[in-house]
Amino acid sequence: MFLDLTAEQRAFSDDVARFARDVVAPRAAAIDSSGEFPSDLIRAAAGLGLLGVTVSTAWGGLGRDYLSYALAIESIGRASATVATSLVVTNSLVAELVEHAGTDAQRDRWLRGLTRGETLGAFALSEAAAGTDAANQQTSATRIEDGYRLVGRKVWVANAAAAGVIIIFASTQPGRRGRGVSAFLVPADAPGMTRTALDDSLGVRGLGCMDLELDLTVRADQVLGDVDQGFELAMWALQGGRVAIAAQALGIGQAALDEAIAHAKAREQFGRPIAQFEAIQWMIADAATELDAARMLMWKAAGVKQRGEPGAVESSMAKLAASEAAHGAADKAMQVLASAGYRRGSVVERLFRDARATEIYQGTSEAQRMIIAKHLSR
Repeated sequence: MFLDLTAEQRAFSDDVARFARDVVAPRAAAIDSSGEFPSDLIRAAAGLGLLGVTVSTAWGGLGRDYLSYALAIESIGRASATVATSLVVTNSLVAELVEHAGTDAQRDRWLRGLTRGETLGAFALSEAAAGTDAANQQTSATRIEDGYRLVGRKVWVANAAAAGVIIIFASTQPGRRGRGVSAFLVPADAPGMTRTALDDSLGVRGLGCMDLELDLTVRADQVLGDVDQGFELAMWALQGGRVAIAAQALGIGQAALDEAIAHAKAREQFGRPIAQFEAIQWMIADAATELDAARMLMWKAAGVKQRGEPGAVESSMAKLAASEAAHGAADKAMQVLASAGYRRGSVVERLFRDARATEIYQGTSEAQRMIIAKHLSR
């Protein structure tokens, strides 16, 4: 590691790495096979403070810096993409956002439970017609006497199967797109919310993704932040989330590279380990170089986030580079292992499927390129 970490940062990183290796990694294959949400592992992660890493200690979090958080997510991602993604959702998209924009009453109600693992958070932004075009919210929030009536449908809501609170985004001013979207803090058991399990996914299985059918009422004090400012809050949360997804992707990619190196040293062909063949060496060298380059972009983005500076470009660059490096590493690992990696149930086969998701969720690679180009072309 090229970072000059403080003793406290290193100790925390080492603790998380041990937890990932000894507790999470042995369960990764079973989670993938069953598709069941790993509630017990999430509770165990809460015991290390991993559900409120950057949340201030006043609200039950660890109050750590964003680099420490990113290093933790990379370690967990190296062990299980599913557990890492669940932690990213609760940390970056829910707990951090509640601390950032919530009232003291909202923080008091939700933050301590989130950071202790007593409840999980979910983030309901995506819709059938609002994926990359997230401002195109069709879920409506109509003002009524005591609050709002929310009507619509959300898709691919991670953690929804086990969540206790869901941040729901809805249009409070139809036709105004991002200038008329508000965010609402809604208990997951609210009357009028129906959660429907999704069909099976290719990778990151066991994430508890569900669709939400909504026809419910919320009080005015459940608005998170200012009315009509919800889209800005979503973008704020996603900037941090993209740093964390970059870290998760690097964990997946590093795990794939580790498998490729171990196999190349052990596998013999033509009387010598295949690690001695130039064709294999080049695949390993390319994967390692691409991962390290992306890791430095992730560290940079984490630093920008920690300083509170505008970081849309940095977080998008980090996610773009890390997710594509992870995909490349998993692909090269598959080639190095050949039929041993292509076999259903192999570690590399799982990592190959998991890596692909990091190029899609929290903004596709194409969306990241759009964000980067837009900012650089101003």
